[in-house]
Amino acid sequence: MRRIGIFEAKTKLSSIVAEIMTDGEVFQITKHGRTVAEIRPPSPQPNLPRRGMARGSGFWMADDFDEPL
Repeated sequence: MRRIGIFEAKTKLSSIVAEIMTDGEVFQITKHGRTVAEIRPPSPQPNLPRRGMARGSGFWMADDFDEPL
């Protein structure tokens, strides 16, 4: 984890983001020596179902599923 001042973070944001993307580095942004923010890579997203996931042989639906009860 690296600590950098807010002015340096503002002037070098592109290179900081590039470093986060390549190395996974975490940066703490400080103002007057006090940590005010943290920049880190995003956490992995869960595998969410996509459209069309019910297609295939493992899914069954009754022929009258949309009939009135």
